[in-house]
Amino acid sequence: MAVLSQGVGYGVVLGIGALFAVCMSLVTKALHRYLNENQQSSEMYMTAQRTVKMGLTASAIVSAWTWAATLLQSTSMAYKYGISGSFWYAAGATVQVLLFAVLAIELKKRAPNAHTFLEIVYARYGKATHIIYLCFALATNIVVSAMLLLGGSAVVSYLTDMNVIAACFLLPLGVIVYTLFGGIKATFLTDYAHTTVIFIIIIAFTMTVYATSPLIGSPSKMYDMLVESAQKNPIPDNAQGSLLTMSSLGALVFGIINICGNTSTVGVDQAYWQRAIASHPQYAVKAYLMGGLAWFAIPFGLATCIGLAGRALQIDISASDVSAGLVLPDVAARLMGPAGAFASLILVFMAVTSASSAELIAVSSLLTYDVFRTYIRPGASGKAVIRFSHSIVIGFGFFMSVLAVILKQTGVDLGYLYTLMGVLLCPAVAPLMCTLLWSKQSRLAAMVSPILGLACGLVAWLVTAKGIYGEITLASTSGNYPMLAGNLASIIVPIPCLLILTWIKPENFDWESTKKIEQIADDENVHDESTAIDIEPKPVVATEPKLTPEEELISLNKASRFAKLSSVVLTLALVILWPLPMYGSQYVFSREFFTGWVVVSCIWIFCSTLAVAIYPVFESRASIAVVFRGIYRDLTGKGKTSADSSPTASSIKSAGDQTEVIVAEKQ
Repeated sequence: MAVLSQGVGYGVVLGIGALFAVCMSLVTKALHRYLNENQQSSEMYMTAQRTVKMGLTASAIVSAWTWAATLLQSTSMAYKYGISGSFWYAAGATVQVLLFAVLAIELKKRAPNAHTFLEIVYARYGKATHIIYLCFALATNIVVSAMLLLGGSAVVSYLTDMNVIAACFLLPLGVIVYTLFGGIKATFLTDYAHTTVIFIIIIAFTMTVYATSPLIGSPSKMYDMLVESAQKNPIPDNAQGSLLTMSSLGALVFGIINICGNTSTVGVDQAYWQRAIASHPQYAVKAYLMGGLAWFAIPFGLATCIGLAGRALQIDISASDVSAGLVLPDVAARLMGPAGAFASLILVFMAVTSASSAELIAVSSLLTYDVFRTYIRPGASGKAVIRFSHSIVIGFGFFMSVLAVILKQTGVDLGYLYTLMGVLLCPAVAPLMCTLLWSKQSRLAAMVSPILGLACGLVAWLVTAKGIYGEITLASTSGNYPMLAGNLASIIVPIPCLLILTWIKPENFDWESTKKIEQIADDENVHDESTAIDIEPKPVVATEPKLTPEEELISLNKASRFAKLSSVVLTLALVILWPLPMYGSQYVFSREFFTGWVVVSCIWIFCSTLAVAIYPVFESRASIAVVFRGIYRDLTGKGKTSADSSPTASSIKSAGDQTEVIVAEKQ
């Protein structure tokens, strides 16, 4: 296709990547200078001192969950199955984030100082079980990283003719730089910037298709074009062959696969546990609920808009290109010319790099705390932890690129990995959830059930492919029904296994060992007072008073009840109450119903933008004001170092995004 030149491809990958690396490095320096945040202490680098507030956490959740597949695969599903395809992608990948709110608050209650979810496994079950789940966790990060680079490099190469191998190696480069400098806090801030850009581009695409495009320009015209397209090329197994129906067998099968696969990549991915760990206990539940609902707007709005536009314009896209996720750039270029191609390139670049940063810091945490500090150097100092984590960020970044190239050369694409991930990763989901939520689960159950589930999943997948297609190849194993069999076996088999083994010999775990997990002392990483400026005193009343242990426990229990009720209600609404009656009714949308559907998707997009792009700025306005005031004083020569400060000085204490400016008399 090559709508854009190679120079544009290299410019985006290298130029914007370098821009973000420089900007985030400067932001890290600013946080250190003006808010006394020492990003190179191990606790700040890996956990942001567990104090990040709701808006920024929600934005980071959206960013970490917005893979290349979120944009590319969801659009392909809308193109392939119609309106039901994009809905099942959105619903099937939102419920996991909503349900994770329960795990987030239970983590705060039962292991408040944990750095990774595997530390909880080790504290409860010991070495052998810990190693098993470490393998699943690293496999999750590897699969997700491979999908990111496969999808991103395919789009960059498709639009610009940039060498696909070069794209695989250059895409993670800027991410590695700012992750090295700023750790998880830089990742959170970059997540916010990326999420904001993504929503701006989605709004632009949506308004173009439904309002300004001379090719479509309104929901009513889109409806007429979709009806005509379905008459010429009816969709197999859809009610009346229509694109405008939730009654689609293919989309329903994909939805089940989607729910299984994404359950594993949320529950077993340290990136999501990392955000729960870094979030302030008071905000963890609300952040996950807000982030999940905001994320729903991306596939629900963007995929419905662009995927259906491809069908409305009757653009002929090959099955291989659909599987590779190239519907989005193709349709965007057809709608808006080079501007649309460039916008889709930026969109995918933002998704790939933001999610890659989450995976880098996740793998760094796992290998640092669960390998280096557990088996190689127990009790390693904060300085040693930082040094080792830096080496992992660089090493895994390079490994991601090499793996993506290998998979590309063997013919594995984004669509194949996306449907396969549940077969490989789902076996660990149920026993891992029970590890945190069920005190009775036995060590034997936690060890055996994921291994048995993986074996059964692989057998079901390959046997079904052989039985239906008569051979085992990439093409046969990528079919919907082999993938469905493998995913269901992988996620279901461990459940009766762990129940039976636990029933035979239940435990009665009291959580004391998980509560004893300690933070790392960072005495050698003392903040350099000579770099801290003396901001003009301006008291700010703290909005988060320190709670007593009893008050904190009451607050966490209340949040836990809210998380369980709200997440279950929202999950039932999204995957049962909304779609299944529409599937069973065989209803084909009328013009008025389709227009209403479009209006709802647009409102959802704008509300999500307010939640994860506007609200975090409002929430952090005190910190932002302190930083800008400090920059102004430095630029105008009015800043004073703490060494020269007067007897009345201001000390700035940062708690993630909340800054308290406290005026104190020096003794």
